[in-house]
Amino acid sequence: MQSISANDFKENLSALSLLDIRTPRERADFDLGGIHIPLDDLLSRILELNPTVLYTVICYNGTQSQIACRLLTAKGYQAQNVTGGLEAYLSLP
Repeated sequence: MQSISANDFKENLSALSLLDIRTPRERADFDLGGIHIPLDDLLSRILELNPTVLYTVICYNGTQSQIACRLLTAKGYQAQNVTGGLEAYLSLP
């Protein structure tokens, strides 16, 4: 599975195709933009995504986004996980 460090994510955020898989409540707490499809809805809404785009997937701590990346790649989509998720991103200086 591809991954991107929290630091590289922060430096390149504006150029990435972000897929936020957190719950609506979690996203309301801190919104980074991008596409929002909660993990529970990912399979039913997968056709909203473009299989030719590399999506950078984020959750709170990187665990659920790993699951989402595996799911996406199994369905023929391109995905990379933000290592450590939003928690790692917010801990950066």
